[in-house]
Amino acid sequence: MMKTLLVWLPVVFLVANISITQAQQPAKLFRIGWLTGGSLSNSLDRQQAFRQGLRELGYVEKKNILIEWRGADNIPERRKALAEELARFKVDVIVTASEGIARVAKEATSTIPIVMASSEDPVGNGLVANLARPGGNVTGLSQLAPELSGKRLEILKEVLPSLARLAVFGTSSSVGQPQVMKEIDRAAAAFGVKFQYIDVPTIKDIEPAFRAAVKGRAEAVLENIAGSTRSAARKDLAQLAVKSRLPVMWERPEQVEAGGLISYGVDLRDLDRRAAAYVDKILKGRTPADLPIEQPMKFDFVINLKAAKQIGLTIPPNVLVRADRVIR
Repeated sequence: MMKTLLVWLPVVFLVANISITQAQQPAKLFRIGWLTGGSLSNSLDRQQAFRQGLRELGYVEKKNILIEWRGADNIPERRKALAEELARFKVDVIVTASEGIARVAKEATSTIPIVMASSEDPVGNGLVANLARPGGNVTGLSQLAPELSGKRLEILKEVLPSLARLAVFGTSSSVGQPQVMKEIDRAAAAFGVKFQYIDVPTIKDIEPAFRAAVKGRAEAVLENIAGSTRSAARKDLAQLAVKSRLPVMWERPEQVEAGGLISYGVDLRDLDRRAAAYVDKILKGRTPADLPIEQPMKFDFVINLKAAKQIGLTIPPNVLVRADRVIR
């Protein structure tokens, strides 16, 4: 009996040692690259939404994931350099804050999965084959919703019932612009509003755009400027709107937070949170080519009463009560 026990003791110790060693093995630490064309300081809310989405799925920074945060500060040449840097680091996935950045990332790598936290028209821009089966190494979420332009004009008409002349600020080089303009044209005809289109391709074109709107006797502005230009001149845009005494319907709530009047659009924070689910699927073995691109589901309606007071405008109660947020 004693002899049998002595024979099995080393085996028991060996099995125990193997179990302890396996238990001590650290979990795989995934590396995620986050890339934005703007500054990191201007996208803290979006970063937080992405972190929240990851936490909900069980990911904790420095425990099972590392996030390489990169911002190009609106410097075009930095975008390429940062995308190439993330590719050299061989991160497990790259998350891009916009469609333009997704294109830069795709040029930097054809093998690392890319998740677009936001994109305008990924099919029209040639980033993916189609929404259902993207193909290649790019997938994610789209904010393409040209019908929102009609909704924005509808809200403007409620705020200004006598609205007859409108200026539309856009960026003609944006691929989705023709679809947006078709929707604006349809809505303007329905509401009996005449509009003047003013192209705003760069920051230096913003001030002349407001002057052109005033000269054209516009009573309000519907803004649809390219995201990189708008975010780079956020405060200037709000100040010029007040100086021109023009009610502006903005596409993004950040403009209202910076002093703008009113915004209605896709909730980008919700898209950022949902982008985490794509990252999770990819880290668990799914390929971007087979992950369908999802459409926006949540929208944000924000009103700034301080801005309204500055231009002498009263927001009707029936509009005010529908806002998701009111800045007082």
